[in-house]
Amino acid sequence: MQCTRHKKNTFHIVAVACGQRAQETLVMIKSAILFNYYQEYLKFIIFTEAPLTEIIKEKLTDWRDTLSQQFEYELLPLKFPNQSEREWKTLFKPCAAQRLFLPSLLKDVDSLLYVDTDILFLSPITDIWKYFGKFNETQIAALAPEHENENIGWYNRFARHPFYGRLGVNSGVMLMNLTRMRQFNWEQHVFPIYKEFKLRITWGDQDIINILFYYHPDKLFIIPCEYNYRPDHCMYMSICNSSHSGIKLIHGNRGYFHSDKQPLFKTVYAAIESYQFSSNVYSDFLLPLRTALNAQPVNESSCGKISGDILLVANSLFGSTY
Repeated sequence: MQCTRHKKNTFHIVAVACGQRAQETLVMIKSAILFNYYQEYLKFIIFTEAPLTEIIKEKLTDWRDTLSQQFEYELLPLKFPNQSEREWKTLFKPCAAQRLFLPSLLKDVDSLLYVDTDILFLSPITDIWKYFGKFNETQIAALAPEHENENIGWYNRFARHPFYGRLGVNSGVMLMNLTRMRQFNWEQHVFPIYKEFKLRITWGDQDIINILFYYHPDKLFIIPCEYNYRPDHCMYMSICNSSHSGIKLIHGNRGYFHSDKQPLFKTVYAAIESYQFSSNVYSDFLLPLRTALNAQPVNESSCGKISGDILLVANSLFGSTY
């Protein structure tokens, strides 16, 4: 009964967890549930492998007991095209290429949000999901730009292959309309691109996605940088204007959630990691996060300047109602 009742309004969130990524995956899931203020029904689909499967399953089962009506999950084994499984599995970071095959692996899913495991939600799922409704009739996916500034852009300075737009796109947060991607024959486009450019790509599946949308720019919708906020946006100078809307999803790529280079990222991760679902979100999450973001190491770092943008949505959701 429960599945039928929720099926139409289920928000699918998909990630791929390999190697040492079990804890990071769980903190990402926790952030999505924590910021699920409007109590949408979330379904997490995680592609993973032993021994991570059991680690993730144990924790998610505990959370389900506490929050039984709010989410469900499915843990699926990694699956790649048979003829080149080993090659795809080692592309860039462990198993990231899995995402390229979601249209055929999840045939019953219409639309989903794919996130890298080093993503944290700082806003409700509905904030980013609304962009599906803004797609025109040709668009099949949405991504944020890789850079906002040509002087420090990677693709425009170093890429040895075509890429989308002026500065490329970052694939860590991706809205995917799987129905449209299947109609487009997405995977039939992926294989020839990989064959032609595999010796010239640096960032694995992200490069393949950039090349594909270079040839089919009409298929891509661009979402604002605050939906995929990364250290590059603040470590040199502030190049993502998130002061109005706040930072919606934060991306600790290149290990920044576990590094002291820009302590703001580690601070946000630690606040979500230590929060317990049975506790009070105002006194046990928001207040400690405010305090931690005020600490001297954060304040004195380049990215410390955007602490207010980090807190903006959390303050409005949890600041006065708890």
